[in-house]
Amino acid sequence: MKTIHYSILLLAVVGTALAHAETHERETLRAGMIGLDTSHVIAFTNLINNPDATGDVARIEVTAGYPGGSPDIASSRDRVEGFTERLRDKGITIYDSIPEMLENVDVVLLESVDGRVHLEQVIPVFEAGLPVYIDKPLAGSLTDALAIAELAERYDARWFSSSALRFSPGFMDYRDGHADTGSIRGVNSWGPASIEPTHPDLFWYGVHGVEILFTIMGPGCVEVTRVHQEGTDKVVGVWEDGRVGSFRGIRDGRTGFGAMVFGSSGITRAGDYEGYGPLIEAIAAFFVSDVRPIDPEETLNLFAFMEAADESKRRDGAPVSIDSVMEQARAGIADRLAEFGK
Repeated sequence: MKTIHYSILLLAVVGTALAHAETHERETLRAGMIGLDTSHVIAFTNLINNPDATGDVARIEVTAGYPGGSPDIASSRDRVEGFTERLRDKGITIYDSIPEMLENVDVVLLESVDGRVHLEQVIPVFEAGLPVYIDKPLAGSLTDALAIAELAERYDARWFSSSALRFSPGFMDYRDGHADTGSIRGVNSWGPASIEPTHPDLFWYGVHGVEILFTIMGPGCVEVTRVHQEGTDKVVGVWEDGRVGSFRGIRDGRTGFGAMVFGSSGITRAGDYEGYGPLIEAIAAFFVSDVRPIDPEETLNLFAFMEAADESKRRDGAPVSIDSVMEQARAGIADRLAEFGK
C-alpha cells in the first residue's frame, strides 16, 4: 500500500480511469454502508450509483446497508429510520447485522455519525479483509483513533478517514506550495464548530475546519494552545519546523469554510467547500487501485491536535504538547481493545 502527495492525487485518479477505459470491462465492486444515520449516506449513494458516473466511481455500486444508530444522539436517533427507508426505496438491501452485510459486499463505507462506535464497527470489517473508508470523525476519542490504527496494522487492513473538505481542490492545491504564495509558512483556517456533548469539542464538527488546516500545512504539529469562548474557539498549533497554523471554530455569527494561506511570496485566501464529488472520487480510487490518499500518521496528528485543544481548554489556555496527549491516549489502548476481546 502506498501514500501519495496531493499534487499527484488527482492525476492518479484520472490515470486509473483512463487505464480502465482502455482495458476490458471489470467487475463492479459492491459497496456496503455501516451506519445509516447521516445525510452522507443519501448524498454518497446518489453520487456513486449515478448512471452517468465515470472513472473509478463508475466501478462502485452501493448495494447494502446496516442501519446502526445511537439513541443518545438526537441527530442519529431521529434520522436513522428515515435515511434507512430512503435507501431501501432505492433498492439497497438492508441487513440486520454487520457480519451479514459483510458477506455480501466487496468494500465498505463506515458512515455512523457517532464516532464512539467506529472502533467496534470497524473490527469485523478488518477481520473480513475488506477496504474501508471511515467518515468523520474517525473516532470518539484519541485512544479509539489510535486503537483503530493499531488494529489496522495487525490485520494489514486498508483504510483511510477524512472530511470532504480535504479534497476540495481549492484547499488541496496549496498542499505543496502554490504560485500565488510560494512555499507555505502558515495557515489560518475557519469553519463551524458546533459541539456535541458525547464527543470532544472539535471532533464533532470542528474537524472539518481542522482538516482544511492539515490539508495545507501537512502533519508535524507539536504543540497546541486554545482560546475558548461561548461563540468562538481559536486553536493555534506550532509545527516541528517552526511554522504556525490556526483554526477558528465558529458558533456565533456568519459561518462558512475557508483559509488564509501565508507563503514565502504571497498571502492568499484558499478555496471553498466544493461538495462531496472530489471525496467520492478519492474513495473510489482507493477502493479500485489501492491509492491511499492520506497517511494514517497525518490523520492521527490531526486528532491529537483536537485532543490537545481540549486539554488546553481544561488548563485555561495553557500550551499542551502533542506528545503528552498521545502518551496518555496510548496508555488506554490495551484496555479499550480488551473490551472487544482484541
